[in-house]
Amino acid sequence: MNGNAPGKPEGVSHVYVHRNTDGTDDGLLSLIQLMSEHGEAFYKTSSTPDGIIGSEDVVLLFYNGQWDGRGGTNTDLMDSVIEAIVSHPGGFRGEIIIADNGQGRGSLDFAQPNSANRDQSVLGLVNKHKGAGVHITGYLWDNIMDIEVLEFSEGDDKDGYVLEPGVSEATKLAVSYPKFTTDYGTKVSVKNGVWDGAGYDSDTLKLINMPVLKSHATYRATAAVKNYMGMASQSLSSRAGGSPHNSVGLGGMGEIMWRSLVPALNILDMIYIGSRGGPWVAYDEAGEYFAIAASTDPFALDYWAVKNVLIPEAEKAGNSNVGSMDPDSDIPGSFGYWMGLALEEVHKGGYTDFIFGEESVLIYEE
Repeated sequence: MNGNAPGKPEGVSHVYVHRNTDGTDDGLLSLIQLMSEHGEAFYKTSSTPDGIIGSEDVVLLFYNGQWDGRGGTNTDLMDSVIEAIVSHPGGFRGEIIIADNGQGRGSLDFAQPNSANRDQSVLGLVNKHKGAGVHITGYLWDNIMDIEVLEFSEGDDKDGYVLEPGVSEATKLAVSYPKFTTDYGTKVSVKNGVWDGAGYDSDTLKLINMPVLKSHATYRATAAVKNYMGMASQSLSSRAGGSPHNSVGLGGMGEIMWRSLVPALNILDMIYIGSRGGPWVAYDEAGEYFAIAASTDPFALDYWAVKNVLIPEAEKAGNSNVGSMDPDSDIPGSFGYWMGLALEEVHKGGYTDFIFGEESVLIYEE
């Protein structure tokens, strides 16, 4: 098992960057084209069988829905990703799910979302595309985070969170993950795949991880890996003695990732960047960076983005925590320290091609 695309040189991860985009233009399409030019096709077709998204897939857009303002994922970028999926060259006959667990703070319909016109909420996106005939579901996992359930395979059809037994010795984490039914009756276990009544189809379920790059007051930086805080139930896991939030500094996000669903692709929102404080970012506190990036390796993506984008922006903004954002730091409490532990955890799950270091990252930029 590995985290890299077929045919990619061993020990190397690719990061693709597109600048001068605000999410409302064709920047995402240019990024997809850049990926394709270097052997990583967005679309799975007969001519690109190793592509990421198939025409009948159930695609989970896992975004940051915990904060309004510039603290959540840019909805213009999300709109572009939906448009790209439904424009599959083979026709798209699958489903799209937009979901996150804001741990009680989340919303699909913030009054002040992260968009160019400041009024395009995630619910608005869902309704727009649903009205155009797309099978799309918006699901705020906050609404089921306190409901402990069993898997579909165990005869439990209720929406809720599966709490796995035990607390991990290294990360002090009790793993939990959601299972639910979409607006179209599709039964989804984030860990196991799509349930058809007799078994799970894990190949059909594809997760596109869509975080926003920003600083974090406690964990110094947040991007693709830290976004997995929205996968677990803070309340259920904490009651079992293994708080996901407390596990971040011990590598818990890496464990959540491989024990739930590893992303097929990570698309990082760097359109507006909060480089001080965080994780909530007010409109007037975010810098205009106008860029997006993608990689199949969330660790390589985070390494590059924090080192080359967030830290320089934080320095300009006078952030006093710049030193602890350093991805090369091994000081306990620093971004580099806990990301290193998270990498160890995801390697335990067999994703040994994920890397966290400059020497093994190839950057393709336009």
